[in-house]
Amino acid sequence: MLRIAAILTLILGGTLFFGSCLHSSSGTSAVSYNFDIRPILSDKCFKCHGPDPSHRQAHLRLDIPDSAFAPLHNTKGAFAIVAGNPDQSELLRRVSSADPDYQMPPSDAHLGALTPREITLFRNWIKQGARYEKHWAFVPPVKTPLPGVHDTKWTRNEIDYFVLAKLEQENLHPNDQADKERLLKRLCLDLTGLPPTIARMDAFLADNNSNAYERQVDELLATPQYGEKMAVHWLDVARYADSYGYQDDNIRTQWPWRDWVIHAFNRNMPYDRFLTWQIAGDMLPNANKEEILATAFFRNHKYTEEGGVVPEEYRIEYLVDKTRTFGKGILGLTVECAQCHDHKYDPISQQDYYSLLAFFNNTKEVGYEGDVSVSKPAKMPILSFNDSDVRNTLSFINKKDTGAMTVSVMGQRDTFRTTYVLSRGRYDAPADSVQAAGLKAVLRFDTTMFPRNRLGLAKWTVSNQNPLTARVFVNQLWQEFFGRGIVKSAGDFGMQGDLPTNPRLLDWLAADFMEHGWDIKRLVRQMVGSATYRQSTHVTKQQLEKDPENASLSRGPRSRLSAEFIRDLVLSTSGLLVPTIGGPSVKPYQPEGLWESATSGRGVLATYKQDHHDSLYRRGMYTFIKLTVPPPVMGIFDASNRDQCEVRRGRTNTPLQALAMLNDPTVLEAARVLAQRLEAEPTSAGDKIVKAFRTIVCRRPSASEEQRLVDYYNDQLKSFQNDPASARKTLAAGEYRQPQNLDPTTSAALTRTVDLLYNLEETITKT
Repeated sequence: MLRIAAILTLILGGTLFFGSCLHSSSGTSAVSYNFDIRPILSDKCFKCHGPDPSHRQAHLRLDIPDSAFAPLHNTKGAFAIVAGNPDQSELLRRVSSADPDYQMPPSDAHLGALTPREITLFRNWIKQGARYEKHWAFVPPVKTPLPGVHDTKWTRNEIDYFVLAKLEQENLHPNDQADKERLLKRLCLDLTGLPPTIARMDAFLADNNSNAYERQVDELLATPQYGEKMAVHWLDVARYADSYGYQDDNIRTQWPWRDWVIHAFNRNMPYDRFLTWQIAGDMLPNANKEEILATAFFRNHKYTEEGGVVPEEYRIEYLVDKTRTFGKGILGLTVECAQCHDHKYDPISQQDYYSLLAFFNNTKEVGYEGDVSVSKPAKMPILSFNDSDVRNTLSFINKKDTGAMTVSVMGQRDTFRTTYVLSRGRYDAPADSVQAAGLKAVLRFDTTMFPRNRLGLAKWTVSNQNPLTARVFVNQLWQEFFGRGIVKSAGDFGMQGDLPTNPRLLDWLAADFMEHGWDIKRLVRQMVGSATYRQSTHVTKQQLEKDPENASLSRGPRSRLSAEFIRDLVLSTSGLLVPTIGGPSVKPYQPEGLWESATSGRGVLATYKQDHHDSLYRRGMYTFIKLTVPPPVMGIFDASNRDQCEVRRGRTNTPLQALAMLNDPTVLEAARVLAQRLEAEPTSAGDKIVKAFRTIVCRRPSASEEQRLVDYYNDQLKSFQNDPASARKTLAAGEYRQPQNLDPTTSAALTRTVDLLYNLEETITKT
């Protein structure tokens, strides 16, 4: 019945999911409040006539119908909106007027006049009944029928029908499939974070079966590196780090939880269970240590170890962090805006906020637990486990040391703690008490179904009637593969967030995801198996003009690799990568004095102690993250600082990135090691260069590319033959052992050539 009701709402509720694509009985395109009108009101009207009472003018709110349809206070006998009668609507009169004393918005608001198209939209919307709609993200998603398209031969699965329908509506044409080499590189990087080997490339190029691509997908999903790749985004959401933050910023031991996340993705744990364990694993019946370990998700926030703090102040700060992480990372809402006052845009009151925070307020966590002089790698409550636990329940943890380990986890108090609304968000200003409840604007918290504790919150979160949870995760996953989400503002599905570029596609995927048991690998297969994903990244002038950000997906996804995966590509292609899964974080090369300049001088992290041997060559996700001094090279490439929940990384292009690739010891060492391995092979210089190109760039070079590289190699060789000391200096990069039986001049020349390949834009870009 709920599903039927949702469909009827969709059909009768005023084009909620179709934007301007439907037609009214008069033949005029139907206008949607959510997708056509509200964006204009938000840009041009809500500053003075919106939810914020402190800036409201003329007692008029245009965001709710009760006010918009009521008689105007300052214009006797007039109404801002008269449904069905645009000529009698004061709003339309004012926005279309040329009189500066009468026109809205007024010139001194500096918001700009409405365009003729926007005025026409308002006229048609009012004429069609001025129907307000519930915010699109707060309506449960439904699977609409697949749209009709002209070019059905292009489509491969359901995703393509929605994408192609939008492209055809915009008079755009999708690209053909990318060539096999580029497509395989894209797929390997997206599913494992590592480039394909030459052996995999050759096998794929030689496989002419119709299911050759699907076979690659299945093989890659079955590798343990898939879990590592998927985990990196979740570590951003969970603000995972290896230190506590604040001034002393001492060491912590949350890495076993990171091992669990990798394990959960590799075993394809359904997303609803994945969330339930992290929200309330400790409260499950007869909870085991794995279920409790999962709750470390909420304990990854910063902690103070500074004497003299007010414990209650910081305890509240930790609760605020948990609430913000839950809101942004799982619900895709800016709930933190309601910490000090009612949310100015979304229907979230301050009382709603503290009702949500109340779920976390009954844990055993305290605000202050000693200072840095006492080594405490985990804060109470903790989960302790030993070698026996690792051999049995926690076999996925890469624990090398003997003895017990501790991880900060969630734990429920035996006695109930009352939660209060805090005036202006101040820890010492309690007002009215509240009970734990989910956000009522999202889904009513029915206490017959959901108990007022974290387990109830988990059930409310993964209910199939919760309109946000599936949508938000589908969007985050789409963002990982396509470079941007269907909703660009991945952490804000609220009224000030970006509208979905293809709302019917987003809702179809979210509903389908829930219908099929929240199966993450199945969802991944759908996305990477689509013709949309497989397109070439070639861009035409028309595509660039009409779809500059590729929001309509008129071409394949092209984006630079994330920071961790740039490191992974360099290490794996050179042969340096140590593929060990999980375990403690490591400290690779780092500029001297960086930590010491930003530390209190106390604790085990007062100075940077670089690791050696295998620990130098672990994947980027295992690099030690000190919150006050994040890894510098990864920061240059826009890695998350991990000091708060992050669901979408920025992507910048700066000269520092080029300098990092040219000078980073890891890159220089990788170039040397790969060159020396190639130098030991009984092949010509040209063959070595081609093999290096295929290994690093993941395709065969063209004839002109090969010749230019050979010419560069010969120039470098001549230079080093004239200056042997420079050759020896070039080969000095890094700690990896040096072979003794190679000519240093030819090795140095090939090293420079390989280094050039690492510095190509194409190398670190999905193309």
